[in-house]
Amino acid sequence: DYEILTAEISKATFDMTPSQYKKFKNLKRENLRDHMDDLELIFTMLGEKVTTEISQKEKPDTFVKNKIVAKRGGGVAGKARRATEKEIDRSIITKNNYLKQPENLPREIVAKRI
Repeated sequence: DYEILTAEISKATFDMTPSQYKKFKNLKRENLRDHMDDLELIFTMLGEKVTTEISQKEKPDTFVKNKIVAKRGGGVAGKARRATEKEIDRSIITKNNYLKQPENLPREIVAKRI
């Protein structure tokens, strides 16, 4: 159930499920979040947090109601993502992968090495 709800949040936030996003980033078994940049992570977290807040407020008691809440929470993040993309004139969704670089280096250092 958690996986389905996460997929709903992701679809509403990024217009693709986590498995579609992994394919987009050309990942196999790697953790998707480990390969997201800061903005991708921020919008992922926004969708999850808004979903949690709505859920705590409304206390959905069925899976179907939880799914609707997940779509709404992800939708808030999706709107924010699109507004941000308009302001910065580029897509938040990126094929960049951070773990192709050594895992023990901070992202700032990894970015400078590229």
